[in-house]
Amino acid sequence: MNLAQTLLRVARARPESLALLEGDRPLHTYGGLADRVARLAGALRRHGLQPGDHVLVFMRNHPAYLEILYGAWWAGLAVVPVNAKLHLREAQWIAEHARARAAFITADVGAGLVVPGPCIDVETPAYAALLQGDPAEVATRAPDDTAWLFYTSGTTGRPKGVQLTHRNLLTMALTYFADVDAIDPRDAIVYPAPMSHGAGLYALPHVVAGARHVVPASGGFDAAELFGLARSVGRLSMFAAPTIVKRLVDHAEAKGLDGEGFKTIVYGGAPMYLEDIRRALRVMGPRFVQIYGQGESPMVITSLDRRHVTDTGHPRYMERLASVGVAQTPVEVRIADASGQPLPLGEVGEVLVRGDTVMKGYWRNPEATAAALRDGWLFTGDMGSLDADGFLTLKDRSKDLIISGGSNIYPREVEEVLLQAEGVAEVAVVGAPDPEWGEVVVAFVVPRPGATVTQEALDATCLAQIARFKRPKRYEIVDTLPKNHYGKVLKTALRERITAPH
Repeated sequence: MNLAQTLLRVARARPESLALLEGDRPLHTYGGLADRVARLAGALRRHGLQPGDHVLVFMRNHPAYLEILYGAWWAGLAVVPVNAKLHLREAQWIAEHARARAAFITADVGAGLVVPGPCIDVETPAYAALLQGDPAEVATRAPDDTAWLFYTSGTTGRPKGVQLTHRNLLTMALTYFADVDAIDPRDAIVYPAPMSHGAGLYALPHVVAGARHVVPASGGFDAAELFGLARSVGRLSMFAAPTIVKRLVDHAEAKGLDGEGFKTIVYGGAPMYLEDIRRALRVMGPRFVQIYGQGESPMVITSLDRRHVTDTGHPRYMERLASVGVAQTPVEVRIADASGQPLPLGEVGEVLVRGDTVMKGYWRNPEATAAALRDGWLFTGDMGSLDADGFLTLKDRSKDLIISGGSNIYPREVEEVLLQAEGVAEVAVVGAPDPEWGEVVVAFVVPRPGATVTQEALDATCLAQIARFKRPKRYEIVDTLPKNHYGKVLKTALRERITAPH
């Protein structure tokens, strides 16, 4: 089993089908892309790389990204994609920890990276020369051989290298068709989010379907550019974190646009607050699908499909819209206590998952592997509850739970309420140490531009909707929230801010 076979299959069946565009400019057909991939694989072998070796990819979103991923797999190698927003020192640490034998970079982010073998800038003649040699045959790989070494965001300590196999990723790709969306060869997936992460993983099902792949000319997120591509390319799908979805909706609302030209927007990777998805549906229409996954079970734990997102007549519609949906086809989901024993429906515990998308372990970290994988289950570290229909509602990461006066308070519940207050753009809730209560609730609030937000108004909103003990004891009005390179709020930094001496 080798993921590269999926590209070869489409290239043989439909060699003239358009595969890759930069902006709305066509670059390669599937036949042409497969030929480039095969030649790149041949060059990697001539450089002495052996099946199982690791190849680092540290570059902005670029038209060469897709052919590097498949070229490495074609040669029997594993890829180590690194977010282009990381500092060079962080990328260098990953290169050394992963024992990468070669690397592909763009000079704007990767200049200075050091690996034992070739480190090639894809915008130089050295890269073009790799594509001039003889093509290689697709290497044979076992289903449980590593295909993608994914380094977690590392908000606490060093990131961990998640070993994702050919079986994991092929299962993920096929699950897209079952639980996320149908794909037609006329469709196009656009990459405004880092191809080193979820956006790039969703290239796989679109290759399987022989769809088009669009790398924005900007190499990243630009709302106006995306709406332009929706018009010129059409049938556009994308994966985005909620922060990107929100900015897309902001642009649409400001410019009086709807979602014409967009087919499907899959969101995930962080909480999507209820008010935000309701607004997105109002502005851009029924184009949204939610997925919940982790690097350790990529893109596949649960999904809230288009049918559930648009079923406004259901008596529990709002509860379902606030959930992350039901278990995807190839996995089982359980809510468990600290020992892994299942809890009754409705009770809050840790989310566990098992199935063919779950990683084989952390690279060079047996202790972390043993802690995360127990009795066949992945312990996600997320807290949630299941209802009788199988819908999973996430509460928070277990480490973010606030225990005040012996009562559990889930920050997300408080955040959902505060986002309904007039003039509020963003909210993050954390616990602060307190000698009497153990912890108290502190809310960091970002007002909308030009809006004035008062503690009295925020308090009134909370008291109208949640128990008094859950309301924040303190509000911090701030201009921005600290976030990592993937748009996730760094609650560790907020906790440090409220405990730092003044």
